[in-house]
Amino acid sequence: MTEVRRLPTTSWRLRKENHDVQRLLVRELGVSPLISRILENRDICDPDIARRYLSPSLSDLHNPFLMQDMNKAVDRIVRAIYQKEKIVVYGDYDADGITAVVVLLRFLRKIHPDVSYHIPDRITEGYGLNRTAVERFRAEGVGLIVTVDCGISDLEPIAHARKQGLDTIILDHHEISGILPEAVAVVNPHRKDCRFPFKHLAAVGIVFNFLIALRGALRRDGFWKEDSYPNLREYLDLVALGTLGDIVPLVDENRIFVKIGLNLISEEKRVGVRVLKRISGIEYRVIDSGRASFALIPRINAAGRIASATDAVELLLSDNPDQAEELARKLDEFNRKRQVMEKAIFHEILKTIADPLDADDVGPLVFASPDWHPGVIGIVASRMVDRFGRPAILISLKNGIGKGSGRSISDFNIYEGLKSCGSLLMSFGGHRYAAGISIREEDIASFSVQFRKILRENVPKTDFRVSTAIDAQCSLTDINHKLLDEIDRLAPFGNRNPEPILCVRNVTVVSPSIVGNNHLKMRVNGDGVSRNSIWFSKGEFLQYLTSVLMDIVFTPQLNTWNGSSEIQLKMKDIAVPLNS
Repeated sequence: MTEVRRLPTTSWRLRKENHDVQRLLVRELGVSPLISRILENRDICDPDIARRYLSPSLSDLHNPFLMQDMNKAVDRIVRAIYQKEKIVVYGDYDADGITAVVVLLRFLRKIHPDVSYHIPDRITEGYGLNRTAVERFRAEGVGLIVTVDCGISDLEPIAHARKQGLDTIILDHHEISGILPEAVAVVNPHRKDCRFPFKHLAAVGIVFNFLIALRGALRRDGFWKEDSYPNLREYLDLVALGTLGDIVPLVDENRIFVKIGLNLISEEKRVGVRVLKRISGIEYRVIDSGRASFALIPRINAAGRIASATDAVELLLSDNPDQAEELARKLDEFNRKRQVMEKAIFHEILKTIADPLDADDVGPLVFASPDWHPGVIGIVASRMVDRFGRPAILISLKNGIGKGSGRSISDFNIYEGLKSCGSLLMSFGGHRYAAGISIREEDIASFSVQFRKILRENVPKTDFRVSTAIDAQCSLTDINHKLLDEIDRLAPFGNRNPEPILCVRNVTVVSPSIVGNNHLKMRVNGDGVSRNSIWFSKGEFLQYLTSVLMDIVFTPQLNTWNGSSEIQLKMKDIAVPLNS
């Protein structure tokens, strides 16, 4: 019989607190002490910064012209518009790349008659611009290529395009390895000479900033009649999906984009998104970052993972409900196939390693197989990181060449780690949290050893323990509707702005039961208050929930079902006394 993992499942860490900061925020903002502590935990200690955080506004966006080469990019595309050149938008096959293509395409097609797009096939073309595509564009009379969510590492294809008389604009957010491509403009906040204050935009966020700058330049030129220029706010539903899909930090501009964009998704004005919501089973639901991340974005991603990203692009471009219905159903079917593949790979890996891992073995998780589809290994790598708290790189092998996807923990920059292994890699690219590699099969073992060494040198061993960061300890009496209303102001939640996690000591569990797909449902009693709770996918712990006092960590939420709502505790972990 499989041994059940003991409780608690993680190491609990109660964040330090500064009572002076908390009192200041309570006094200046009128928030509760619990909310002031959560704000402090997110390094939001200044009342003015906190006000902007609690009320995100487009007026707080930075000047896009602070990005290096933004002027050059705008000037070149304005010239292409006036000279009626053929423009092609070249993107990536993930949700960020797809939405970046759609946002730019929808804007340009309203003002320019000859704009097309291309997203390479993951299997036959691979990531980024390639010479074959450049040759085809030249034959088709294209004058300008705009790469989005790619291009920064495509030195050779962009140099080839230049020799063929094709100009290139790069709108990318990936880390820069050194030399910049020979493009007309390279817009990337990671450039060392870029003065833009926020460095963590998704590609679709860079595209949105580019459109702000382009629209401003065209307005100054008198391109539109008075007050007839496009309203860029209407694109923020797509910007939100791409930003969430790339798991960039939900702070600064990203927070503004996602906060406003999620509201637009809930309003269901875009045909493709409205149909996709219905196919996903969340029709008429208010969309938060969780529903977008677990229902909408996986279906958008699935097209580029195991089929053609073109289907997702056409869905988001479509204004025809029948066409959108057909495309959304295709994405849903792709997603089902993706889930089956992902589950098989995940369980195959689990059979080869110990769970939990040896605490003294602090290496990364590196695995390879010729049987894995390259389009889904990135998702499995994310699941490995979540499960084991260590960086993971999974590699799909074919004809002696491995295509790998890596995901990382917050304390380790996987891109910089791969850079230190560059001599063993054919190519690599990405950013702090996610990266891709190409590697010869015979070099994988040496790479694994070298990558482990770099990880040990850069991250203390204790950081590899899976932990739960607790915002505050409180009583069940503090968990009420007023607190939930305040917590809602902290949303959207995601990277660098996680859901608040609270701790309550000495509670009892009543009527625990397994519901749905191995979810643990129970009633929690303490301090004269009783709340329902749910612990997803943890039915194996039912036998440990006795009448003894125990401690819990959770996120409070409002659970709405069949028209009624109640406060529910979404469990993160439970600590049971050792002698229970």
